[in-house]
Amino acid sequence: MTPKPKNAESKPVSQSVNKTTTVRARKVAPNRKVVPAHVKPEIVTVPIKKSPERFINRELSWLGFNQRVVEEAQNIRNPLLERLRFLSISASNLDEFYSVRVAGLAGQVREKLITSSPDGLTPAQQMAAIRERVKGLFADQQDTYTKLKQLLAETGIVVSQSHDLTHDDLSWLKTYFLERIFPILTPIALDPAHPVPFIPNLNMALALRLISQRNDRNRKYVLILLPSQLPRFVALPISTKHPKIQRFVLLEDIITQFISIIFPGYKIGNYGLLRVIRDTDVEFEEEAEDLVRSYETALKRRRRGVVIHLDIDNQLPSKLADMVAHALEVPPEEVTVHHGLLGMVDVKQLIVDNRPDLLFPYYKSLIPARIRECGGDIFTALRSKDLLVYHPFESFDVVVQFLRQAAQDPQVLAIKQTLYRTSSNSPIVRALIEAAESGKSVTAIVELRARFDEEANIRLSRDLEAAGVQVVFGFADWKTHAKLSLVVRKEGNVIRTYAHFGTGNYHPITAKIYTDLSYFTCNPKLTRDAAKLFNYVTGYARPSQMESIAFSPLTIRKTLNELIDQEIDFVKAGKAGSIWLKINSLVDPRLIDRLYEASCAGVKISIIVRGICCLRPGVIGLSENIKVKSIVGRFLEHARIFVFGNGHELPSKYAKVYMSSADWMERNMDRRIEEMIPIIPEEIHDKVLNQLMVANLKDNLQSWRLDHDKNWRRVEPTDKPFSAHEYFMENPSLTAKKH
Repeated sequence: MTPKPKNAESKPVSQSVNKTTTVRARKVAPNRKVVPAHVKPEIVTVPIKKSPERFINRELSWLGFNQRVVEEAQNIRNPLLERLRFLSISASNLDEFYSVRVAGLAGQVREKLITSSPDGLTPAQQMAAIRERVKGLFADQQDTYTKLKQLLAETGIVVSQSHDLTHDDLSWLKTYFLERIFPILTPIALDPAHPVPFIPNLNMALALRLISQRNDRNRKYVLILLPSQLPRFVALPISTKHPKIQRFVLLEDIITQFISIIFPGYKIGNYGLLRVIRDTDVEFEEEAEDLVRSYETALKRRRRGVVIHLDIDNQLPSKLADMVAHALEVPPEEVTVHHGLLGMVDVKQLIVDNRPDLLFPYYKSLIPARIRECGGDIFTALRSKDLLVYHPFESFDVVVQFLRQAAQDPQVLAIKQTLYRTSSNSPIVRALIEAAESGKSVTAIVELRARFDEEANIRLSRDLEAAGVQVVFGFADWKTHAKLSLVVRKEGNVIRTYAHFGTGNYHPITAKIYTDLSYFTCNPKLTRDAAKLFNYVTGYARPSQMESIAFSPLTIRKTLNELIDQEIDFVKAGKAGSIWLKINSLVDPRLIDRLYEASCAGVKISIIVRGICCLRPGVIGLSENIKVKSIVGRFLEHARIFVFGNGHELPSKYAKVYMSSADWMERNMDRRIEEMIPIIPEEIHDKVLNQLMVANLKDNLQSWRLDHDKNWRRVEPTDKPFSAHEYFMENPSLTAKKH
């Protein structure tokens, strides 16, 4: 392939005037300080009870989570291709972080807003801190990819360089280029008559300086968008001589190899890639008469969002880099130069499916034995007692079958369903359509504002309406994030209602990798509350009183405050006060302050948080009774569980246990429709508390601990290593059997 000249007259951008942030691949320091699991966290005294210092910055905390994901890509306990997957996930996470969170801060900076975050940083200060933290993340990603690429080559998965290619390889690549790539390419000259073209969000472009082979003074600059429809890593045919070796070539390298076909008579002077990240946080016209039409218009605008970040290859000619950055109006501090691979998210294309030895062992989820014992009849199974299913260790197919049976059962009169995110060609949507077409009353609350799934939700809402489903979009100001299904069934002279409450989305694909809870019941108190919640969303019929369920935006915050107050009162009365939480994000300042208040009163608090945590544990006079840990492993922790000791040390059969769709964030408490369900039945209460929560707290193989200094440190296993994920793969339920 065409080499990049060492003595090109246009200097690489990394050598030009210091306008940009340069990110070099660097050697990753040994683990960020590994802490033995049995060592108690250091407790420090900081006079910050009313100071912004009591909070950790939300954006920096999220970056800390993504750092933990990157370090799973470095974790030698994980199979090699799974490590590559973690690397790709970290890159995808970072793309969304820039497109949404950084874009929002950049907008505030442009408007010269100086309102501080709860931790006391202005938007400009947060942007500066993010840039500094991301610099290390980018470098870690590059270094990790370099190491993984070498390890992959040793196992027979090779990203080929020009000197590795044979005559037959080049012949095959030329045919591939002419048939698959060339027809799609549209090279665009860059000069005063041809401005920089529109580059879609997260797309890459190849920028080249071309030199005439007849007259080296005849030069031109061109830009070629990499077709997003084509794979970034193109697989070469497997050689009969080396059948165990799989080779790949980067798309941009193929294009540069055959550049003379696009530009006859020219050769490459030098070239490099660039990649843009745009603002995707579109402002929707919430009060528009036709809500769906408003969203369609907004989605079209999303493609043309403001560029808020530009990644460029260090070999990109400086003149080209300056030209593009100026045309896209990217501030110099948001241009990052990479010495390595751009578009790290694409490395997932190297995860081949014919190398199971480099992947996690296949895991087939189980189904509850009680459903098997009832011949698959879910309604019969639920009439005997409530059922809890723990995904992905127990199959999500139970949820699908619940709705399929409801659709096909002539005794079912009505189905009500919330849909926040689901899969394309969703079996749940098909079941709702089948039910409506068979004459049942079917209502679907479709949330159009599920970020990045809005377009899909518009399509499915139209399919549902065409089949006769009553589609409701809920409140204009509040997202419907609750996970609810309601089935009304005639059984003899009785009308019985069945309900499903979930912590996760009705998405069969993500249910295989997200840990979530599904709770099935025909308990009249719970089903009546669920019906009231549906009426609240569809008809704005505010419930005067709920029998069991708390819900946002009206009663979850109030209920949590009351439960925290009770634990404080127990301590004052000389009893035990204890709280266990399992959540994805802990951000809400008011709830964090309540946890601080409880800690100061002597309540013992243990928190398992997957991602963002703005609470500082281990600070004397503030949070010395609070411990925070995070689990990052094979499955994405997603279930939300709240446990209150009720005057007893945890775990206790007297504890109050809840599952919820809501994280502890202001938006979940005050601007979303969420549910919080009490777990009452003894068997399920025991399963959630003594199995699920205890196993997560006990985990020391994929856990991190948050210390008072705001840093996360990997927990070092004791002489008894324990993985919660492995435990539940081996022991998914006391009442489950294999398919």
